[in-house]
Parts: sequence; C-alpha cells; structure tokens
Amino acid sequence: QVQLTESGGGLVQAGGSLTLSCAASGGTFSSYTMGWFRQAPGKEREFVGCISWSGALTSYGNSVKGRFTVSRDNAKGTVSLQMNSLKPEDTAVYYCAADHVLSGIEIITKGESDYDYWGQGTQVTVSS
Repeated sequence: QVQLTESGGGLVQAGGSLTLSCAASGGTFSSYTMGWFRQAPGKEREFVGCISWSGALTSYGNSVKGRFTVSRDNAKGTVSLQMNSLKPEDTAVYYCAADHVLSGIEIITKGESDYDYWGQGTQVTVSS
C-alpha cells in the first residue's frame, strides 16, 4: 500500500511558476511509474504528465507540453511537477498517482484507470 501526499499548490498569477511535490510512503518508490493528473470544476480528470521509474522516460499532455516538467528523486521518494508560464486554464486540483510496474521496466502510463494509488490532490489557481 502506497500513500501519496501532494503539496505546493496555491494561487499564482498568469505567467508565473509553481512547483508541486508528491511524497510517497509505504512502498518501494522505484517500483512505480508516477503520474500527475488534474481536474478542473465541471471537467473530467486530465492527464498532465508522467515519469518512468528511473526517470528515463517522461510524457506530457498536449496542453502542458513545453511548460511543465516532471521529475523524481527515488532516494527521497518524491515526484515533482514544475509548472511554468501558467495560464488561467491551468486552474485545477492536481493529483499525483502511482502505477506499479514490473521491476526494471520503463513504462509510460497515461490512462487514469491504470494507476493503482492516488493522492488527495492540491489546488492550483491561476489568476488572470
């Protein structure tokens, strides 16, 4: 069982930057592809980005590509989402998620249903 706790959300002006962090506990962190999703009011949850267990592979949603960066520190059991050039449409609750993968296999996971564990989410609000 893995517990995920997001932090770093808040209010930021358009064009600004924010870094979200997700701390994992209760499992072998390097056994998981880690993902970030977001959900805006009245909308479905959307894939933001993910990173394979070693950090060798990353993937991003089209709406954030070139602005957001996912990174991880396996020694600390954390995954981060660096968000630059923020737009009002980036306003959402951001969730981190963990997908258990076979040992040593680098996997990119974009599907929400493929993730095994989820955090509670952290609110990001971008003002215009």
